Amino acid sequence: MHTRVVTFAGVKDFEGGIALVRDEVLPVLNEQKGYRGTTVSADRSGGVLGVLSLWDTAADREASFGALAKARERGVEITGAEMTIESFEELVTDINEVPAVGSALMVTRISMEPAKISANLEFFKNDVLPRIKANDGFQALRNMINRETGEGIVGSVWRDQEAMKAAAAGALARREEATARGVAFGGDSYRELVLVELR
Repeated sequence: MHTRVVTFAGVKDFEGGIALVRDEVLPVLNEQKGYRGTTVSADRSGGVLGVLSLWDTAADREASFGALAKARERGVEITGAEMTIESFEELVTDINEVPAVGSALMVTRISMEPAKISANLEFFKNDVLPRIKANDGFQALRNMINRETGEGIVGSVWRDQEAMKAAAAGALARREEATARGVAFGGDSYRELVLVELR
């Protein structure tokens, strides 16, 4: 699976941005070859709105880019925010319970040398993921990497904000171990899912 992550920072109109995705973006996405779903997440206090779309192949994702150009421009106008667009390959997916609107989302930025991706991926799947899943309230996880740059995102979904915060404390305790393996951590973003469409 492949993903596109569109992030709006400094959002001034969350409801307008969410409505745009629901009413204008999703109908276009559903016409695209290889489209597999979208989630929209919001950190209202931090001014962040994130839109994740899922695709069968990188080619399907790239072929859809032009069809959504006007919607992205409208998104910047409506939200009054700065927009960034990133593309990743989804390397780990684990869904214990299908996330729903209201679920809590923790987004962790990671980076590593591209040569270390395969070894670190195996370590994540065999050692880290079972520990994450052992936390109460775990619903789902996506580990997404750009194999060329080594930049990535780990998104984990939780039943509620309380479960997410408890899991976040455990995640911080594990970081020294990952750092020793060449993984660098960027900022964490704590959000709520505000729209979910998964096929």
